[in-house]
Amino acid sequence: MLQWRPVDAKRIREILEGVRAGDTSVDAAVESLRAFPYQDLGFASIDHHRPVRQGFAEVIFGMSKPAEQIVAIAMELSRAGSNVLVTRLAADKAEEVTRALAGSRYDPVSRTLVLRQHDPENRGRGPVAVLCAGTSDLPVAEEAAVTADLMGNEVLRLYDVGVAGIHRLLGRRDVLEQARVLIVVAGMEGALPSVVGGLVSKPVIAVPTSVGYGASFHGIAALLGMLNSCAAGVTVVNIDNGFGAGVAASLINRKDA
Repeated sequence: MLQWRPVDAKRIREILEGVRAGDTSVDAAVESLRAFPYQDLGFASIDHHRPVRQGFAEVIFGMSKPAEQIVAIAMELSRAGSNVLVTRLAADKAEEVTRALAGSRYDPVSRTLVLRQHDPENRGRGPVAVLCAGTSDLPVAEEAAVTADLMGNEVLRLYDVGVAGIHRLLGRRDVLEQARVLIVVAGMEGALPSVVGGLVSKPVIAVPTSVGYGASFHGIAALLGMLNSCAAGVTVVNIDNGFGAGVAASLINRKDA
């Protein structure tokens, strides 16, 4: 019987070559692909075809899901041999999930849970740098960093370098120069991505956060500021969407892109 492993293009080729060579029976190959392209759990349909299309497994959005559903989905992804990432997971639910999912680790800052069954293949052309303006932006920045790391990138972190003390950023130009893609996270008025975009010749992904006083409108002020950036090459994801920024940076940075 073939062991469960992530069903990606490489794995499919191995299975077919095994059948052709006579090392794998047709029944064993069918069993290996039994949940391909998706697996119906009744309350969820797990997309086991996603590694073939996008290069990484489906990610579980933990908010609003009961712990037992998160566990059920995570268990099936882990049985398929995939690394597991759960985002926006509250601490109380995380306790139940980590008990059920041996080897998983919960990070309360980023509110992510990771089960790392294997080291992801390094697919990046260079490092992805994650910057944030202030420590209040850390949860979103760390969500981006955890995502980019699990998707096969070297991640550089540069935190608390907002425009209120611009010398902190200028003193770390080495990090900006090393990076191939930069994720820049900021709340308040959202000025940091424009500054970074004016300093580098790399793609800059701006992430507005909901950090700020009343007139920041829970991140809308930062979002509009980033969308109106005068620095060319700055693109913007949704408010607090560190995960989306991590995925976008990974796709831009891929060697085979």
